[in-house]
Amino acid sequence: MKPLRRWARQSTRALLIVLLAPTAAPSQVISLKTVPIATGDQFLIFPSRNQGMGGVSIALDDPLLDPFVNPAKGSRIQGAQLFATPSFYSVSGDGGAGRALPAGVLLSGGGWFGGALLSLQQIEMARQLVQPVFFRAEGVELLSEKSSNNIYAFGMLGTRLPDTNASLGVSIFWAGLDALQGVDLLYAGSQSIDQSGHMLDLRVGLYGELGGERAYELLVLHSRLDMTHDVTYVDWVFPDPVPPDTLGPIEPVPETRVETNLDRSNTWGLHLSYVQALSAPGWQIGGIFTGNWKTHPKIPNYEIMNIPRDPGDSFGLNFGLGVSRSLDKTIFGIDLIFEPIWADTWAEAAEPDTSVSGRVIPVGGKTVENDFSFTNALIRTGVGYRLDIIGLQLGLQVRSIDYELEQIDHIQESKRRQNESWIEWTPTWGVSLTFSEIEVRYQGRLTSGTGQPGTAWTPVAMDRFLAAEAAGMADFIVAPSGPLTLQDASAGAHQFSVSIPIQ
Repeated sequence: MKPLRRWARQSTRALLIVLLAPTAAPSQVISLKTVPIATGDQFLIFPSRNQGMGGVSIALDDPLLDPFVNPAKGSRIQGAQLFATPSFYSVSGDGGAGRALPAGVLLSGGGWFGGALLSLQQIEMARQLVQPVFFRAEGVELLSEKSSNNIYAFGMLGTRLPDTNASLGVSIFWAGLDALQGVDLLYAGSQSIDQSGHMLDLRVGLYGELGGERAYELLVLHSRLDMTHDVTYVDWVFPDPVPPDTLGPIEPVPETRVETNLDRSNTWGLHLSYVQALSAPGWQIGGIFTGNWKTHPKIPNYEIMNIPRDPGDSFGLNFGLGVSRSLDKTIFGIDLIFEPIWADTWAEAAEPDTSVSGRVIPVGGKTVENDFSFTNALIRTGVGYRLDIIGLQLGLQVRSIDYELEQIDHIQESKRRQNESWIEWTPTWGVSLTFSEIEVRYQGRLTSGTGQPGTAWTPVAMDRFLAAEAAGMADFIVAPSGPLTLQDASAGAHQFSVSIPIQ
């Protein structure tokens, strides 16, 4: 009994919270991540000039990406242009891959500006790390045999405010999602997963220029994620009743089970920034402040952690300082961002439950509480150099994630603390060719320090599982997917961009 309990506890040591909530603009939507999972760059669909420089953005303009982050910055669009930004990403160790073809247009004239983008995407799901052949039910498709299609649409409209150097813009981003990369890895031991849902992102932005080469921006956003996961498992159970003509030992038989999990998140965000020139030629300094409040009405019961959680909420801030230099043929920039986050999730009893001391927990009462405190940090730096029509870029992004978890189990009447931290390294690079009527750009990135969580069935674990079943321990919940594992993996992405002005 004791080894089984210890094994079950160990399988829950990595807790995951809303780590796959997609973000098209990471400086405005603060992401939560409690395990170093490699998810790839599914939402790398917007064009960018600075991506090859580590994505520096606080004190360095990105004329290609800025209108998609803050629609008010569309006021800096000159004329009209068509663009296409095909992108590809993959995760090592058969951790999944994706390819997308976004295309769009940006327009400006008569005090008004706007734009639109449409993208189709195909995602290949990750292979399961350990999936014994004898655990596969006949006719059930493995995750590695499936791919899914997503569609993304973006629209923006804005105007220059009369008699001012300010502009106002609104934008809407909608995604029809058949898959989010990495979700399949969180359902350990599953045979297949069918995802469906959508994401909606609404933004209102204000951008203004002041005298003395100073500028400010204000952005308010609301984002909603609504996903459904239909997960198929194959359980091995002993026949009940036992056939009367059975001779010899009784062997377990496969039984298919489909579990539906809901993933709901709502985000409200506020973003402020200010940039001004320094006395030294070409130098600029800027600062940002971002606040996000997230509610999580429903969080999936990921099998990999075996802790059901229902609602939750979180609050995150980031404070950033950036410096850049643009002079002659060289561009340099660096961003320093500090990110404190607080998150609470809990599980609610679906039916009356009893603690180890006999206390009755009513329906809707909390059975488990998880209190997370993050102190994350992000550094982005990069340099660009232009030689005639050729531009070269090189950069590095380093993200540090550090959190403390305090967990209260009201069933076991126990409390524990856990500290986790890791660093993700992302070198970036890029090259561009600029002609009189067309600009062609390539940018790449590679993220390491992440991995693929999964589970592994060992002979000892299998023996314990069968022994528990044979002893009739129906009241003891053993993690059905085995001990937790984490395989190192890296995620690489490549984006091409072609921009053509409309005469």
